[in-house]
Amino acid sequence: MRAMHLIIPFAASASQGFADALAKLQLPMLQKLLARLSPLPADIGEERSLSPPHERALAAAMGLPVVDGKIPLAALHAQQTCHSAAPHSAWAFISLCHWQVNTGHVAMSPLPPPALSPTQSDALLAAMQPYFEEDGIRLYADQPGRWLAQGEVFTELATASPDRVVGRNLADWMNNTPQAATLRRLQNEMQMLLYTHPVNDARDTMNLPTVNSFWIHGSGALPLGYQPPAANERPVLIPTLREPALADNWSDWLQAWQALDADEIQALLQATATRQPVRLTLCGERSSRSWHIQPQPVWHKLKSFLGPKPLSELIGTL
Repeated sequence: MRAMHLIIPFAASASQGFADALAKLQLPMLQKLLARLSPLPADIGEERSLSPPHERALAAAMGLPVVDGKIPLAALHAQQTCHSAAPHSAWAFISLCHWQVNTGHVAMSPLPPPALSPTQSDALLAAMQPYFEEDGIRLYADQPGRWLAQGEVFTELATASPDRVVGRNLADWMNNTPQAATLRRLQNEMQMLLYTHPVNDARDTMNLPTVNSFWIHGSGALPLGYQPPAANERPVLIPTLREPALADNWSDWLQAWQALDADEIQALLQATATRQPVRLTLCGERSSRSWHIQPQPVWHKLKSFLGPKPLSELIGTL
């Protein structure tokens, strides 16, 4: 059974090329779907928040506290996988990355590093884990280039989502509070370790970006007694607009939107015919808006008949 609540990140962007792409966007299934749904109050935010709108929407749908930079997405993932021995511990994601030094600033390349194999990721985990353990942090393999980390240092630690950081000046997103001092030291130590690691020697010979640091995100602990929604009530986050939006590849972004319109959006539209609990959340870099199915008053139906609001106007507000 398809998910009935879709969260679509990067439906809008702050990039200069977004406006031109938006003018070309044609999404007939989405236009029809929104005409059948009723709007919910918008989540109004701003581009400087540590947690982007799609992470806030996901947290709200999963019944998690929505506190900027402190949404415990790693702890939720740990609960849903095999790391349930300490359900109320503090967790974070550790994402391996390449920091590119430019004139006047340091930027992070897209995640995960290209062509990073499970073998390479595991070799780096084995080399780095002893240093983390000295500071009371236990690492667990999760997926190539991303690990789960458990430790008290992640309790109430504010961290920025990689979706905020990729391609931007890292200095604007680093946590420089005394609480993060241990982690900043670890980053410095790991940069020295990684500089001479055989994995990077091999990547260098293949002209691949080296792994020269890590990024911490999704930090925090689940609330006491937390239980996630039933599986059939959980939202699904659709990732296909993310990569082209972060890369400023607006032709691919348009194609990805059109594919969503013809597949997932059309499936939601079909589900409205049987009054299933359909819900859609569109997210930009500032805000998000959600719609759900419910009985519509006559004035709403008349408004839809007379002409729906242009999608370009609606998406442009996110």
